[in-house]
Amino acid sequence: MYFPSKIALPLLRNAARCGFRQSAILPRTSQALIAAQPLHTTVASRDIEQAAKFIGAGAATVGCAGSGAGIGTVFGSLVIGYARNPSLKPQLFSYAILGFALSEAMGLFSLMMSFLILFGL
Repeated sequence: MYFPSKIALPLLRNAARCGFRQSAILPRTSQALIAAQPLHTTVASRDIEQAAKFIGAGAATVGCAGSGAGIGTVFGSLVIGYARNPSLKPQLFSYAILGFALSEAMGLFSLMMSFLILFGL
Protein backbone atom coordinates (compact mmCIF):
# COMPACT_ATOMS: atom_id res chain seq x y z
CA MET A 1 0.00 0.00 0.00
CA TYR A 2 1.31 3.49 -0.81
CA PHE A 3 0.92 6.38 1.61
CA PRO A 4 1.56 9.87 0.23
CA SER A 5 3.35 11.15 3.35
CA LYS A 6 4.54 10.19 6.81
CA ILE A 7 1.60 12.05 8.31
CA ALA A 8 -0.99 9.89 6.54
CA LEU A 9 -0.06 6.65 8.34
CA PRO A 10 -0.94 7.80 11.90
CA LEU A 11 -4.02 9.52 10.50
CA LEU A 12 -5.20 6.27 8.95
CA ARG A 13 -4.57 4.32 12.15
CA ASN A 14 -6.59 6.77 14.23
CA ALA A 15 -9.38 6.86 11.69
CA ALA A 16 -9.54 3.06 11.53
CA ARG A 17 -10.05 2.99 15.30
CA CYS A 18 -12.97 5.37 14.93
CA GLY A 19 -14.58 3.30 12.16
CA PHE A 20 -13.81 5.44 9.09
CA ARG A 21 -12.93 3.87 5.76
CA GLN A 22 -9.58 4.56 4.07
CA SER A 23 -11.22 5.99 0.96
CA ALA A 24 -12.93 8.66 3.06
CA ILE A 25 -9.62 9.87 4.50
CA LEU A 26 -7.16 9.89 1.60
CA PRO A 27 -7.59 12.47 -1.17
CA ARG A 28 -8.56 11.25 -4.63
CA THR A 29 -5.07 11.75 -6.09
CA SER A 30 -3.56 9.48 -3.42
CA GLN A 31 -6.14 6.78 -4.10
CA ALA A 32 -4.94 6.61 -7.69
CA LEU A 33 -1.35 6.14 -6.50
CA ILE A 34 -2.24 3.17 -4.33
CA ALA A 35 -2.98 0.87 -7.28
CA ALA A 36 0.30 1.40 -9.18
CA GLN A 37 1.49 -1.22 -11.68
CA PRO A 38 5.17 -2.27 -11.78
CA LEU A 39 7.20 -1.42 -14.87
CA HIS A 40 7.72 -4.18 -17.40
CA THR A 41 10.76 -4.26 -19.67
CA THR A 42 11.02 -6.13 -22.91
CA VAL A 43 13.95 -8.06 -24.32
CA ALA A 44 14.54 -5.38 -26.95
CA SER A 45 14.81 -2.58 -24.39
CA ARG A 46 17.26 -4.63 -22.31
CA ASP A 47 19.39 -5.24 -25.42
CA ILE A 48 19.37 -1.52 -26.25
CA GLU A 49 20.42 -0.72 -22.68
CA GLN A 50 23.27 -3.25 -22.88
CA ALA A 51 24.43 -1.80 -26.21
CA ALA A 52 24.38 1.71 -24.75
CA LYS A 53 26.50 0.50 -21.85
CA PHE A 54 29.10 -0.93 -24.22
CA ILE A 55 29.17 2.24 -26.32
CA GLY A 56 29.56 4.42 -23.22
CA ALA A 57 32.32 2.24 -21.80
CA GLY A 58 34.17 2.34 -25.11
CA ALA A 59 33.89 6.11 -25.25
CA ALA A 60 35.17 6.37 -21.68
CA THR A 61 38.32 4.36 -22.48
CA VAL A 62 39.45 6.95 -25.04
CA GLY A 63 41.14 8.69 -22.10
CA CYS A 64 43.56 5.76 -21.84
CA ALA A 65 44.94 6.60 -25.30
CA GLY A 66 45.33 10.22 -24.23
CA SER A 67 47.19 9.06 -21.15
CA GLY A 68 49.63 7.07 -23.26
CA ALA A 69 50.26 10.04 -25.51
CA GLY A 70 50.78 12.27 -22.47
CA ILE A 71 53.33 9.90 -20.94
CA GLY A 72 55.21 9.75 -24.22
CA THR A 73 55.27 13.53 -24.43
CA VAL A 74 56.50 13.89 -20.84
CA PHE A 75 59.44 11.53 -21.25
CA GLY A 76 60.24 12.83 -24.73
CA SER A 77 60.49 16.32 -23.26
CA LEU A 78 62.67 14.94 -20.46
CA VAL A 79 65.14 13.53 -22.99
CA ILE A 80 65.20 16.79 -24.97
CA GLY A 81 65.65 18.88 -21.80
CA TYR A 82 68.45 16.63 -20.55
CA ALA A 83 70.19 16.75 -23.93
CA ARG A 84 70.12 20.56 -23.90
CA ASN A 85 71.25 21.04 -20.29
CA PRO A 86 72.58 17.94 -18.46
CA SER A 87 73.15 19.86 -15.22
CA LEU A 88 69.38 20.16 -14.67
CA LYS A 89 68.83 16.39 -14.64
CA PRO A 90 67.54 16.06 -11.00
CA GLN A 91 65.06 18.92 -11.36
CA LEU A 92 63.88 17.78 -14.81
CA PHE A 93 63.49 14.20 -13.61
CA SER A 94 61.30 15.23 -10.66
CA TYR A 95 59.07 17.26 -13.01
CA ALA A 96 58.90 14.30 -15.39
CA ILE A 97 57.81 11.94 -12.61
CA LEU A 98 55.12 14.42 -11.55
CA GLY A 99 53.88 14.71 -15.15
CA PHE A 100 53.93 10.93 -15.51
CA ALA A 101 51.89 10.48 -12.32
CA LEU A 102 49.25 13.03 -13.35
CA SER A 103 48.94 11.62 -16.84
CA GLU A 104 48.69 8.05 -15.55
CA ALA A 105 46.06 9.10 -13.01
CA MET A 106 43.86 10.51 -15.76
CA GLY A 107 44.15 7.24 -17.67
CA LEU A 108 43.19 5.26 -14.57
CA PHE A 109 40.23 7.57 -13.93
CA SER A 110 38.92 6.99 -17.45
CA LEU A 111 39.34 3.24 -17.00
CA MET A 112 37.50 3.41 -13.69
CA MET A 113 34.63 5.30 -15.33
CA SER A 114 34.32 2.66 -18.03
CA PHE A 115 34.15 -0.07 -15.37
CA LEU A 116 31.52 1.90 -13.48
CA ILE A 117 29.45 2.21 -16.63
CA LEU A 118 29.72 -1.53 -17.36
CA PHE A 119 29.31 -2.98 -13.88
CA GLY A 120 27.61 -0.22 -11.90
CA LEU A 121 23.95 -0.10 -11.11
